[in-house]
Amino acid sequence: MNIEFSDDFAGWPPEQTIFPVGQAELQVLPGDHPLYLAEREAIAANWEKEIAANPALFDGRMVLHRKVSLTPEGFRSEGHVIPYSAFLWWRKQASRAGGIHVFGYPVLESSDGALIAIRMGEHTANPGLVYFACGSMEPEDIVDGHCDVDGNMRREVLEETGLDLRQAETAEGYNVCRYRRAITLFRLFRFELTADEMISRIERHIEVAEEKEIAAAVAIRSADRAAHPYHVAMLPVLDWYFGGGSGS
Repeated sequence: MNIEFSDDFAGWPPEQTIFPVGQAELQVLPGDHPLYLAEREAIAANWEKEIAANPALFDGRMVLHRKVSLTPEGFRSEGHVIPYSAFLWWRKQASRAGGIHVFGYPVLESSDGALIAIRMGEHTANPGLVYFACGSMEPEDIVDGHCDVDGNMRREVLEETGLDLRQAETAEGYNVCRYRRAITLFRLFRFELTADEMISRIERHIEVAEEKEIAAAVAIRSADRAAHPYHVAMLPVLDWYFGGGSGS
């Protein structure tokens, strides 16, 4: 597959279709994102509403992409650092035009065949939703002008669960899935711990964590979409894993 840089996904597999890529190259360009420059007033007005409803929100910095491509070598993207407030405004838009959210999605597997996810606290931007521990690319994830996808996944999982991805067996390459201009780059991390052992470790971490963003750890043992209030990014991954696509 060879698709040149574009923002319209022409020629891509359909939404919520999972396919493998060997590499992922996420370039961060200097300067402001065109979306941010064009919509600063609307972004600021929405942010006032967001913090009025949830004062715990913080307007940090993250990467939002503009264009993506697929080549025989893998996935590529180009983006800029934006305020988090711009992302919250962008994801409310019906078309989500002008931006593409690309993020690493570490799929944690226990030794007894469960997937381990987290349920977000009620004061977060995704209250009560269940998904794998992850986070947007941030400035600290940028190395030599590119996002360090694996470094981002290690950092997010360690911060949110206390688990170290370097202690897991890591699958080769990445899998890609997109929905409404959001792209997950996910790979499987197999731990030599049972689901109960992993959940116990995460629960101990939650008790001492400074930021109480995580409400609980969750063991997933089927593709039943009604089992938990899943974030939409979880659904194709559940079908992939429990349907045998992971090779487990």
